[in-house]
Amino acid sequence: MNLQIPSVQLNNEISMPALGLGVYAPEQQQEVGLAVESALSLGYRLIDAAAIYGNEIEVGQALKQAGVPRKELFITSKVWMDDMGYDSTMRAFEKSLKDLALDYMDLYLIHWPKDQHRKETWKALESLHEQGVVHSIGVSNYYQKHLEELFVYAHACPAVNQIELSPFCYLPEELAFCKQNNIQVEGYAPVVRGLKKEHPVLVDIARKWSKSTYQILIRWVIEQGAVTIPKSINPERMIENAEVFDFALDAEDMARLAVLYDNTRVAWDPRDF
Repeated sequence: MNLQIPSVQLNNEISMPALGLGVYAPEQQQEVGLAVESALSLGYRLIDAAAIYGNEIEVGQALKQAGVPRKELFITSKVWMDDMGYDSTMRAFEKSLKDLALDYMDLYLIHWPKDQHRKETWKALESLHEQGVVHSIGVSNYYQKHLEELFVYAHACPAVNQIELSPFCYLPEELAFCKQNNIQVEGYAPVVRGLKKEHPVLVDIARKWSKSTYQILIRWVIEQGAVTIPKSINPERMIENAEVFDFALDAEDMARLAVLYDNTRVAWDPRDF
């Protein structure tokens, strides 16, 4: 099977798949390699990794095993809070690159806006980009206040801002700010780890479109103009997650989903940073 996943163009004119596979799987580390191989065989090309996930070696082995041409892949990693700062970020990047068995990264992100070392960490990312070992740089879990601070000292605008995004964790002003500044939003945890799968509004809309509630949630993120990276180790679920480009939610659906916000989160709130 070869799923057809469209791409978006970043502010540096690099193309990024609109949907990929997240590999955060603390309870399923043994299955991560097989999950990556399965995803690539199905047609996924965006793999979202991070040093803190503790499985970059397994991901790297799976990338090699899958045999997909490197130029077709879009591999992301992130520098963790404990490694922030110029020199430590450079070391963390080298370790991730080695663990993933790559000679360059497609996207490298600051994982969280830790209050110390944000400036030095961004300078390290800019340096890596200038060296050509990272094709795009960006941030994760940055809200407007963090981005406005970054703009003061940044020489390059982030290409991507990866934030938690679902109808239940939706701050439209944050999406609007990224759009105004030509930063591509990438939404993680689109299906809220299954916490809302039986929500009556989702069930009703899913029935209307003959889709699953997970597909409705993923499609909603795409309707926001965001890239998304639902996590799964199940090939059948991966197929389902990617079969969201053959329909579009209508205005009535979007209006019903727009009032579901209740600040349900699976990760920390960036407003606390």
